Amino acid sequence: MTGKSVSKFFGRSRRTTLMAVMAGAALVAEGGAGVGSAIMLSHAAHAQDAAGAIKPSGPSQKLPDFVGLVKQVKPAVVSITSTIKASAVEGEEGGMGGGGGFGGGMPFPFPFPFQMAPQQSHQMIEARGSGFLISADGYVVTNNHVVKGATKVTVTLDDGTTLPAKVIGRDGKTDLALLKVTSSQKLPFIELGESEDVQPGEWVVAVGNPYGLGGTVTAGIVSARGRDINEGPYDNFIQIDAPINRGNSGGPLFTQDGKVVGVNTAILSPSGGGSIGIGFAIPSDTVRSVTDQIRKTGHVVRGYLGVNAQVISPAMSKALNLPATADGVPPAGALIASVSPDSPAEKAGLKSEDVITAFNGQKVASPHDLAVRVASIAPGTDVKLDYIRGGKAQNLTLKIGNLGKASNDGGVSDAAASGQHLGVSLAPLSNDLRHQLGLSNAVKGVVVNDIQPGSPADQAGIRPGDVIQAVGGQTVEAPRAAVSAVRSALAAKKPVLLRILRDGQSLFIAISPDGGGSANQPDDNDDDDN
Repeated sequence: MTGKSVSKFFGRSRRTTLMAVMAGAALVAEGGAGVGSAIMLSHAAHAQDAAGAIKPSGPSQKLPDFVGLVKQVKPAVVSITSTIKASAVEGEEGGMGGGGGFGGGMPFPFPFPFQMAPQQSHQMIEARGSGFLISADGYVVTNNHVVKGATKVTVTLDDGTTLPAKVIGRDGKTDLALLKVTSSQKLPFIELGESEDVQPGEWVVAVGNPYGLGGTVTAGIVSARGRDINEGPYDNFIQIDAPINRGNSGGPLFTQDGKVVGVNTAILSPSGGGSIGIGFAIPSDTVRSVTDQIRKTGHVVRGYLGVNAQVISPAMSKALNLPATADGVPPAGALIASVSPDSPAEKAGLKSEDVITAFNGQKVASPHDLAVRVASIAPGTDVKLDYIRGGKAQNLTLKIGNLGKASNDGGVSDAAASGQHLGVSLAPLSNDLRHQLGLSNAVKGVVVNDIQPGSPADQAGIRPGDVIQAVGGQTVEAPRAAVSAVRSALAAKKPVLLRILRDGQSLFIAISPDGGGSANQPDDNDDDDN
């Protein structure tokens, strides 16, 4: 032991001894007369023993808890272990749809999408998520990103039993998957509830396997409904404040009646860490539709309408003679920009500039809302549409088509297509927009409808009202074509070069998906006509 370390050691011992001596002195000082004080203390101790243990009195009514609910539903919640190649995981860090389009602080599936046992990159990786049984014969619901790319999947029941699982089917567009396990006995299962009935402020309970801690229970309330976090074309999440973390992916969200109203899927976290009280769950109505189809056929089919719709601005609302809204309230509905040839919409008589306001009796808030509703309807189903044409309310009934058999890839193509990696919302050049922007029919391209604050497009200087005429040298005349061209450019891991028309002048802007960009803008003081 060196002199320095010895000095430290004794220094600590001396301080400890001094504190003990001081404590003893304090006892003597407080005790006063020594023996007499000890007798008094002894009598006080006997009096306490005679009185018995302290029994706090409380209110006659206890606060409600979830003990009974958890005991009933917990046996049907399972932990899932997927064996995945490390190379596949490196390409799937964003989980559902990648999630890479958002900067810090934006929603994403649990990154990695679920808790993983560390391995060397060239080896297989064990990834852990959650799920729940929906039938006594062993069907299990979980997230697609929990089992995507897995070479082996096992399910661990609440009692510790581990069973091999077969992936019956997956649906990447809703991030859902259906598994099947085989057991010698009937398994406990839980029912799917009606997510349409869930209201903000309602109590909910999440059960799952965060960080490998199986059977973890957390509680909170529903914060909002119908959240679109740009993770998929049919986003319609329930937002909750019940803490969910890595490994909760695929786990159930319960209401107090013990029924599942959601599948926990994503969180918002500024630093990519754990829960800050903003989580997202896939509604049970979507889960029921998708899993029923996978169970029957192994795949999912979606409804098809055949319209290209866009968000309605206040100026558009006035031009279309739509009912006035309260000051500051954006107009609801989906403005039809174009109708696909030979589609259900065309056969029913829908036209450009019609505004769809309700679908099967439910109000349509936006083009995305309409797309979600159409996709959830089975092909061949008759539906009622309410719409406004020329300022007059009308309605019609049509038969929903099959998206898989349609000539294009959008049952309802949201004209405000989201360039989710760049943070732009695009719209086609309709006659109304041409009039607003002062553009002739000779001008081709797509209009920037909105910009996500802080996104790469925002940082590069893209503005609402800009007309994107080309992406990477490829001319574009429709939002979907622009999004496809952007994705192709990003696949090459290079900045995206856009040719923009702004205030009658052309300019180029290069946008890097990780933010920032450069614009070769014309000099406003240069009068030369080049």
